[in-house]
Amino acid sequence: MTNLIIAYQGEPGAYSEIAALRLGRPYPCCSFEEVFSAVEDRRADFAVIPMENSLGGSIHRNYDLLLEHPVVITAETFVKVEHCLLGLPGSSTDTARRVLSHPQALAQCRNFFKTHPNIQEEVAYDTAGSAQFIAGQQDPSKLAIASKRAGELYGLEILQENLADEEWNITRFFCITHAEHPKSLEHLTGYSTGQYKTSIAFTLPNEQGSLFKALATMALRDIDLTKIESRPFRQKAFEYLFHVDVIGHRDDPAIEHALSHLREFATMVRVFGSYGVVAP
Repeated sequence: MTNLIIAYQGEPGAYSEIAALRLGRPYPCCSFEEVFSAVEDRRADFAVIPMENSLGGSIHRNYDLLLEHPVVITAETFVKVEHCLLGLPGSSTDTARRVLSHPQALAQCRNFFKTHPNIQEEVAYDTAGSAQFIAGQQDPSKLAIASKRAGELYGLEILQENLADEEWNITRFFCITHAEHPKSLEHLTGYSTGQYKTSIAFTLPNEQGSLFKALATMALRDIDLTKIESRPFRQKAFEYLFHVDVIGHRDDPAIEHALSHLREFATMVRVFGSYGVVAP
């Protein structure tokens, strides 16, 4: 493990901590806002923030926070979400009455609740936090949905593995650092620049064909878009900004020219960074 301090949201055992452990020493935070502040105040060298889940979609709050803080993206990493049903030693689904977890985790395990009508779901702020709570309560009628690591950390038994409805449950994380003095992760074992991605956000004038023109700046240069999503633009009602990921580095001639062309008519363009991937 490196000496880099890596901020993440949640308790030890959270899936975000699994991502943080790939980069350095995890630094837990209570909220996403605190994670971004830890990087901005330089209490952390980097942070890992979940951006989208293969089942639940985008985490919109984090897209908003990217715009609100002076950060850049230096890498992405992917964590396979493997939900486990955890309980105190001796507990069982026959006697349990409640299962605690993050709302997204509960939503990803609907089939379990359908087949166990005697058990009610209860919302917690964090998957690992629910495991920590169960361990502290010492109430065998309450269970938690969290990672295997969370169960090990808090001394809970795994009552069932692979609890999610779908097998392919993967969360994509951005690794961010301070924009003014960005640090690199390229020295890390597992960091690959075999295929760079670049993430940008832009706003457009409310004119016919403006989005078509924006996408054409990339399509005409054979730039591959891997994601596009709109978000409400907080500075003006019922106007929108667009988040786009493309294959390639911002210094590649095609992307450099596309961004220059986009800036000619877009009302705002922000490049969050060009980055590789950190493998498990």
